[in-house]
Amino acid sequence: MKKLLLILAIPVLVIVLGVAALVMFVNPNQFKPMLAEQVKNQTGLELEISGDISWQFFPSVGLELGQTSLKNPQGFQNPNLFSVNQVGVSVAVMPLLDKTLEIGSITLDGAQVYLETLKDGRSNLDALTAAPQTETAAEPAATGDAPAETSTSAADGWQISLSGVTVSNALLEVSNAQTGTFTKLYDVGLNVTEFAVDQWTTANFELKGQNNDQQFTAKGTADFKLAQGFAEYALKNIEFDATYEDTANQIQQAQLKLATFEFDKPNAIEFSMKGNAADLTFDAKGGTTFTVDKAISLVKLSGLSLDSTLNGAALPQSPMKITMASDLSFDLNKSFLDFVLQKLTVNKIELDGKATVQLADIPKVRFSLHSPNIDLDEFLSLNNTTAGPESSGGDAGSGSGSGAANSTASTAPKEVEPDLTALGGLDVQGKITIDKFKAGNAHMQQVKTDFAVNRGVATLNSFSSKLYGGSITATGKLDARKSPASYSAVKRIKGVKVQPLLVDVANNDMLEGTGNIDVNVKGKGLAPTAMKKNLAGTVKINFADGAVNGINVAQLIRENYARFKGQSLDGASGPKKTDFSAMKATLKLANGVVSTNDMTAESPLLRVKGQGSANYINETADFVVSTSVVGTLEGQGGQSIDELRDVTIPIRITGAWTDPKFALVFDDVLKEKAKKEVERATERLGIKDEKTKKAVDSLLKGLFN
Repeated sequence: MKKLLLILAIPVLVIVLGVAALVMFVNPNQFKPMLAEQVKNQTGLELEISGDISWQFFPSVGLELGQTSLKNPQGFQNPNLFSVNQVGVSVAVMPLLDKTLEIGSITLDGAQVYLETLKDGRSNLDALTAAPQTETAAEPAATGDAPAETSTSAADGWQISLSGVTVSNALLEVSNAQTGTFTKLYDVGLNVTEFAVDQWTTANFELKGQNNDQQFTAKGTADFKLAQGFAEYALKNIEFDATYEDTANQIQQAQLKLATFEFDKPNAIEFSMKGNAADLTFDAKGGTTFTVDKAISLVKLSGLSLDSTLNGAALPQSPMKITMASDLSFDLNKSFLDFVLQKLTVNKIELDGKATVQLADIPKVRFSLHSPNIDLDEFLSLNNTTAGPESSGGDAGSGSGSGAANSTASTAPKEVEPDLTALGGLDVQGKITIDKFKAGNAHMQQVKTDFAVNRGVATLNSFSSKLYGGSITATGKLDARKSPASYSAVKRIKGVKVQPLLVDVANNDMLEGTGNIDVNVKGKGLAPTAMKKNLAGTVKINFADGAVNGINVAQLIRENYARFKGQSLDGASGPKKTDFSAMKATLKLANGVVSTNDMTAESPLLRVKGQGSANYINETADFVVSTSVVGTLEGQGGQSIDELRDVTIPIRITGAWTDPKFALVFDDVLKEKAKKEVERATERLGIKDEKTKKAVDSLLKGLFN
């Protein structure tokens, strides 16, 4: 038993004697001038260590410093660039006898760092980034300054190494008087345990922060391994959590998990985020497998997935479900990104495609997208909106007087040109293909478009679509390099069934037939009124085998002629419909007015010519349609009035587009009929003498003019 006690007492005695020798023969305060001198030489800043440096013996042998601070240069708001309440340094004891300071770890409690940039651009970090002041430090020693010799001798022969750092209750403030920004990190903690090269070590951190009016928190943990010389490293079990909040947005939770990270190997990552932006709430999660080469020149993401839900009154649909599956690669040396969109769904809308991005001062973006079906009306919740005159603001154009227009203008908000300066920084070219497309209740199939935006000029290279039994093609250009922007467009519609198109789009069946329309227009200004005023060009219309619903020209002629003769019509009045075999017109647009002087319509019964104008700012019309009876009117449902055959009958159309008024100019009808009767009588009497014909013409002019 005594031998056992003796065996145990010997190492204890050795330890006690070693500690006693350490305290007696090694004075830790000899490091103070060495540290201050090195900081002064390297930065020109003053290091202040308050009180003595003392030994600590638990939980390990080391040094303990009290309040320590690194002073700021003159002119900065805070006196300290860095300060710490307490510094604990654990050291290996035996190497101290050989003037070797091997630091196992440094513990910093209450560390505070203040980084400042003044209005003139000077920063308190300038001293740390400047060249070491070796000459200034050596000069006093050359002149025989005794304190300098004491400091130098205290530092001679010592070697210092560092293995790790533990930080708690730390603070970092970054202020910039030039930009007016302020960032603060506080309650910062960092812990690295059992650090050694070629071994896995666990590290974790946490912090809170403020950036102007933004508040955030972050914490995380990871296992890492460093190779000898820090040439290689590996990570695993990485977890990161954060929150964020400002006056309008809040991220309640943001998480990232990474099982492993090694170069040239697939690494799986998962992420999630939940919060709200303004009145929009979101909940998203996803993941991918990525690979990074050792040169950090190529990054590949495969199986990138996103599953998110958005809610908010501002959304066209709420909730909005968004899912995505894609692959991505990025070549850092070439600054080239290649993106493959396997599938993107936004509620019922589906997209797939690919894109490439060449990074430069103006990134070069090229893409192609495809969708099997897009119902834009359903997506924008417009399917239940009733189209037609009731919903188009019929009252706005119903008054032809200036008073109504002035009243509307006085209450309407001021129109401004859209800001298109962002187009100047784009170089984008793409193709979009949609199998089925619905917008404004118009149904299209096989929609194909090719467009580009290059440094402020947007070009529609081609657009084509199947549309109501026919087709539509278009090209266009928008030049936004100057404000207001200028534009031009060419559109051709062939073989389109007009009535079902009008019914779907405008809830209006006024016109039937197969339509061919050629549009060639240009203009300047994109504000609504500016577009109407500056729009110029031509629209050529060619309709075949159709009808105008809402007016029966033959019946209108019969009724007015019978009323003139004091008669009444017997039988049904017939449908309000005027058939035509062909209708053509060239519309000219200028200064907010569309006009034509060559409108024609033909049918077996009537020949129609029209001329006039329509103001598409006030949405009013003033149009005269001249109708000639060339056949029996019984075919239009009613009694025959063959005595009006070959007589030209003008009908005036006036008022608002939404409620046009039709009026027969019957005085002209009577004149025309009388002339025709005289001509027929002259022919029957066989009058061939020119003098007699001139006398009859003069008599007619006197009667009807």
